[in-house]
Amino acid sequence: MIRLLREEDADAYAELRRKALLDAPLAFASSPDDDLTSDPGAVREQLRRAPESIIVGAFHDRLVGIVGLYRDRHRKCSHKAHLWGMYVTPAHRHRGLASELLRAVLRHAEAMPGVSWVHLSVSSAAPEAQRLYESAGFRPWGTEPDALRHDGHAVSELHMALHLGSVAA
Repeated sequence: MIRLLREEDADAYAELRRKALLDAPLAFASSPDDDLTSDPGAVREQLRRAPESIIVGAFHDRLVGIVGLYRDRHRKCSHKAHLWGMYVTPAHRHRGLASELLRAVLRHAEAMPGVSWVHLSVSSAAPEAQRLYESAGFRPWGTEPDALRHDGHAVSELHMALHLGSVAA
């Protein structure tokens, strides 16, 4: 089941987010030590900002996949939404959950008045995620070299955007 997270999901989200950061440290800019959304209180606060900021979850007996979306707060940039924090547990990958999560946040973005673009960044350490975003119609607009460093390894980040009038079917 795919649905918007509610405040009562904050503990499960924070636990899964922490696992994601530990499981794939080069796929996320945050680390367990500096990640705000690893704190259930911060997660609840973020969820209260809906519909301008949402987190969608995939459930299979428990929370097994997550992705966030928020509208840019600056008035001049409020036509853009930002996708962040996509993660599906290793045991639940290759079942289409990431695609379902992506479709859910894109539907939400399309329903946000005035939003015409969705932006994201994807680590070079996550080629499957990059292919998923490309299959949904996201196109690269720039690459940041040496964007993330962890344990002596560095990766670049590909910045991508999707014009909502061009969403892939």
